[in-house]
Amino acid sequence: MYLDPKEKAEIFAKHGKSATDTGNTEGQIALFTYRIQHLTGHLKANHKDYNTERSLVKLVGKRRSLLDYLMKKDVLRYRAIVKELALRK
Repeated sequence: MYLDPKEKAEIFAKHGKSATDTGNTEGQIALFTYRIQHLTGHLKANHKDYNTERSLVKLVGKRRSLLDYLMKKDVLRYRAIVKELALRK
């Protein structure tokens, strides 16, 4: 698998409160971003893989929902995670 538990814990430790707090919004956004980047690379090589394309679109929607929630909840945290993950140019 492309993401082992050590990498996942590292993502949550870096972007969330701790490595075991997997429900943190910033950690989930970072994990979704990692998965989106992985699927995007896969689709560049396999452009006819429509199931993966559908999964990617759903994942982008989930990340967008979490970002919208975070923007309504706390704008400073939203701006920090967007800047940290370089989601906007």
